[in-house]
Amino acid sequence: MQPFEVIEHTADIGIKAYGGTLAEAFANIGMGLFSIMTEPETVDQTEKHVADIEAPDVEALLFAWVNHLLFVFDVEHLLFSRFDILQFSDEKLVAECWGEVYDPGRHEIELGVKSATYHMLEVDREHNTVQIIFDV
Repeated sequence: MQPFEVIEHTADIGIKAYGGTLAEAFANIGMGLFSIMTEPETVDQTEKHVADIEAPDVEALLFAWVNHLLFVFDVEHLLFSRFDILQFSDEKLVAECWGEVYDPGRHEIELGVKSATYHMLEVDREHNTVQIIFDV
């Protein structure tokens, strides 16, 4: 099974991610996000960022997770290519995010992603899938 797929959506773009567990689907949506921004195989795993996210429910947690990743890229210029979920519940996610600082000589930003939206946001516990649409 593929870990994620890109969803074409009028002026935006989305990701639907899959996993053996819901935590794995959350990790895979991170991979999907960075794969629409750049080529993940060009991103070395030399920097570690620990994300500690809390939210009132699992849908808000998904929204907060991907927006946190975008914030870290915008502020610290970190691109990620691996996500290790250390703790996961409906209200909390702790993950080690591995990647490196953006280097314009090595990384081509293919698509600028502004933020996640709640439009078409889905968390499917039965099938361990998550979906989110991004403003680009």
